Amino acid sequence: MRRRLAILDPHAQPVPHRYDDDDDHFRDQCGVFGIFGHAEAANLAYLGLHALQHRGQESAGIVTSDGQQLYAFRAMGLVQDAFSEESLAKLPGKLAIGHVRYSTAGGSHLKNAQPLAVDYARGSLAVCHNGNLTNADELREELEARGSIFQSSSDTEVIVHRVAMSQEISIEDRIVDALSRVQGAYSLLFMTEDTIVAVRDPRGIRPLCLGILPGNRDAHVLASEPTSFDLIGAEYVRDLEPGEVLVIDNAGMRSSRLPVTVERQSCVFEYVYFARPDSQLGGRSVYEVRKALGETLAREHPVDADVVIPVPDSGVPSAIGYARTQGIPFEMALIRSHYVGRTFIEPQQSIRHFGVRLKLNPVATAIKGKRVVVIDDSIVRGTTSRKIVKMIRDAGAKEVHLRISSPPTQWPCYYGIDTPTRRELIASSHSNDEIARYVTADSLGYLSLDGMLGAVGGPGGAPGDYCHACFSGKYAIAFTPSTKRQTRLVGL
Repeated sequence: MRRRLAILDPHAQPVPHRYDDDDDHFRDQCGVFGIFGHAEAANLAYLGLHALQHRGQESAGIVTSDGQQLYAFRAMGLVQDAFSEESLAKLPGKLAIGHVRYSTAGGSHLKNAQPLAVDYARGSLAVCHNGNLTNADELREELEARGSIFQSSSDTEVIVHRVAMSQEISIEDRIVDALSRVQGAYSLLFMTEDTIVAVRDPRGIRPLCLGILPGNRDAHVLASEPTSFDLIGAEYVRDLEPGEVLVIDNAGMRSSRLPVTVERQSCVFEYVYFARPDSQLGGRSVYEVRKALGETLAREHPVDADVVIPVPDSGVPSAIGYARTQGIPFEMALIRSHYVGRTFIEPQQSIRHFGVRLKLNPVATAIKGKRVVVIDDSIVRGTTSRKIVKMIRDAGAKEVHLRISSPPTQWPCYYGIDTPTRRELIASSHSNDEIARYVTADSLGYLSLDGMLGAVGGPGGAPGDYCHACFSGKYAIAFTPSTKRQTRLVGL
C-alpha cells in the first residue's frame, strides 16, 4: 500500500519526568488545537499552540493535510523551540491539528508526543488528546491479545487502534464505535486527509471550544481554550457540549452526540488554576471567576492585615477580589521571573530558598513591618508554600497569613492532571493548624467547597456541574480494575 503519511520527527533525547520541589502546583494536562480550511494552517496551528503553552511544556506537534497526504512534525520542548520556519514550511495543506503535552499517561519521550499519526486500511489518521483514559490498561491488553502492536505507552494510542479495527464505514461512525468502551476524560481532535472530527467526553471534564476566522467563514478552529482564537484573530463561537461529536469537512459542519447520557461534570480546577485568566470556559470569564473566589475567601476567612499580596501569576485575580472585599491595599510584592528554564546549575554553597528565588522575589519595601495576607490558588505538598512564607518573613513581614482560593487538595486526579500520590498531598493527612505550622504561617484559611462551587457557578449557576474529586474524593467516573490498581499504589 502507498504510504500516505510523511513523518518529520527530529531526533531528540527524552526529557526526565520529575515533580519540581520548587513549583508545587498540579501539572497542566495538555492542549489541543485544530484548523480546517486555511491556506496557512500550519502557521496558525503553531500560533494556536503557543497560546496553549501553559497547558503543556514537554513536547509539541502538528499534523497537516494537503487533501492527499498527512504530514507530521513532533519534537520535545516548547513550541517556539520545537518549530522553525523550515519545519513549518514542510507542513503543507489547509487542515491541521496540533498538541502541547505534559505527560500524565505514558512517559516523557518523543514516541509519546502527539498528534499520533498512522496509516491504516482506510487511509491516514491523526489524533491528539487532552485528558486521561481510566480503562486504558484493560483495552490495551485486549487489543494486544488480538494482535495489535503498540508504538508508544500513551493511552491515546488505544483509541487509534480501536478506530482502525472498527467495522463502521464513515470516519465519525468509526470514532463513535471506538469510543463506545472508552472511559475517562477526553477532548479529542481526529484528522483524516479531508476531515477533522472533534469529540468531547460525555461529562465534559476537559474543555474544548469552536471558533471561526472572520475573513474566511469556511475556516473553522478548535482549541482547548479560546485564548488561541484571540492570537490568530478568530472569533469564539461556543464550547462543544459534553458528548458532542463535531465533524468538519468539505460539505460543511455537522454535529451529533455520543450515545451516552450522564451528568455534566467539568473540571473545576480549570477555573482555579489551569486555564489562562483571559479565557472563557462554560460561558464564564476565568478572570472574573477567580476574583469571585477571592471575594468568597475574604468573607469566609477575613484577617486584620495591612497588605494583600498574590503568589503570581494564578493568585493575582483572587488576591484582587480578596483585597477589594476586605478593604485592604493590594500590592504586587512578589515578582516573578519569566525566564526560568527547565534546569539550572545550583551553586555548591547553598543559597537560602534558592529554587523559589529563581522564580519569585519579594519587594521588601511593600512588606517590611507589615501584616501580610498571601493569596495562592492551592497547596499540594506544602514545600513551596513553606519557602514562600519564610522568604516573606526574611523580607521583614511582621505577620504572614496564608489564604488559599480553593479547598484543601486531598485526593489524586485520574482524568488528565498529574498529581502526587495521596500520601504526598499534605491536606490528606494533616489538619489546617498542622499545615499552618509546617508552612510557618501565622494563620491559614482555605476556601470551602461550597464557597468555591458557588463562585464558579455564578449567579443562577449549577454548582453540581463540576468535578471536584481532588477536593472531595467524589470521583465522577467509577473505578475500573486498572484505576483500582492505581489507587492501591497511591494509598487510597
